[in-house]
Amino acid sequence: MMFFEKTILIVITCIWCYLSINANSISLSVPVDPETRYRLLQTDALIHPWQYNRSITSGYQAVEYTMSIDQINFDQQFYQLEPTPSAPSIDWFTSYRGERSSKEAHGHFILACSDGGFLQIGESGSPVDSGRILIIKVNAEGELLWKQENDLFIRGSFNIGNSAIETEDGYVVVGGQQSGNNSSSQNSLITKLDKTTGDVIFKTTTNNGGTDAFEHVATNLNGFIAVGYRDAEDPENTFFTEGKGHLTFLDQNGVKLTDIDLNDYLSQAYRIYPTHGGYIIAGQAEENQQFGLLKIDNTGLIIWYNTYGFESANGSADDDHCFALDVALDGSIFLGGHTRFGYRNNGSAKTNNWDTLTYKIDPSGNILWNRRNGNPRGFDASYIHDETWGIKATPDGGCVVVAGSGDEYGNYSASNQNGLSDKWVVYLIKYAADGVKEWQTTFGDPGESLGWDWAGEDVTLTSDGCALIAVDNASFGFLKTTRIYNP
Repeated sequence: MMFFEKTILIVITCIWCYLSINANSISLSVPVDPETRYRLLQTDALIHPWQYNRSITSGYQAVEYTMSIDQINFDQQFYQLEPTPSAPSIDWFTSYRGERSSKEAHGHFILACSDGGFLQIGESGSPVDSGRILIIKVNAEGELLWKQENDLFIRGSFNIGNSAIETEDGYVVVGGQQSGNNSSSQNSLITKLDKTTGDVIFKTTTNNGGTDAFEHVATNLNGFIAVGYRDAEDPENTFFTEGKGHLTFLDQNGVKLTDIDLNDYLSQAYRIYPTHGGYIIAGQAEENQQFGLLKIDNTGLIIWYNTYGFESANGSADDDHCFALDVALDGSIFLGGHTRFGYRNNGSAKTNNWDTLTYKIDPSGNILWNRRNGNPRGFDASYIHDETWGIKATPDGGCVVVAGSGDEYGNYSASNQNGLSDKWVVYLIKYAADGVKEWQTTFGDPGESLGWDWAGEDVTLTSDGCALIAVDNASFGFLKTTRIYNP
């Protein structure tokens, strides 16, 4: 074999060949199956992780695919072409309610724990019906380890569990707790639980003004930094409370040190994740019509702020609701939520529906891509709601998005080979690093034994390359998929 100044090793399934280049690019023909989607991966050394390059779809009756590879700046470059994995199926599913088995339970957040288990956070009951914060811990197989509900309950109904993080010595959970007898007002709550038993290590409430709550939390040098809202106008709502965005610094025991008003940027600060040089915060921008995103340094100083989403045109709806955030290891930012842009309140398209809306943002706040998708079961799209609540960056540079999908209209009901439109399902989407939709799928109870309606509330990844989904089936549902990536 002849070698020139640069050599590329191409790895295609089990076929190995050496090609040499001395121009700006080369053309390579490789064997493929017809009408199949592939991932082209690359690395500069086989000891390094494979990186996603692009997606390739072979044509009808194709037996080979010709691709162009640009000249590289390394002595060697390795490429691998592999079929894009198909959508996953259910590995296992289980669900639990709180200590009051007659009360429905609704989870909002799922945490993958260092011991291989999972923690889900939400409420039993509803905010206006004897609602209580509920935390449930299961092991790696979904078997119940413990519940925590009673020790966090003081009084009333307006008690909500929103999210959690893991620290070296416990799980730190945040939410809201009713602030007084016969009151519809809340104070922000932070509590730490023992990892093994769920026992309360500390529980602290903070009054940030009016009806307030913490939505999410991260650690910092002095203790914790929590984001949420104050002065909410709709405390009965567990999603958008029509409040004012707020940030609070707390010590190691959850006692308030100082706070920062975020209302000029976010009407509800929903998620916070650490990143290089500070923290990324996402939530609802003014009037809940745009995704809001900002970066702060470790002291709370705002470094940059941007909004994303569609703007109203010709009188159409312009609501863009941001309820999901994740930050990848390389600093890329993923935002998830839903939009009804383009739908009208009257006329022939008077029904407003919702579609999933996903963004990938670079570490400086610039849009890399956005994608809108919905109606995975093929009904009349104007009646189907596809509402995103969770997103997780995947190791290949892409992300997985979870939503609920179904209709809420009394004047519409349809059925097809994918089921009933009235019956809600979990909706899961996988995007590649460049925004290509690699697959989408839905999960639902085939009968009524595990809850008629299912909706995806959050998603995380497991150590063995699967997705673990928090499912609202009137209980805390835990759904593990088959593998979606190679760990």
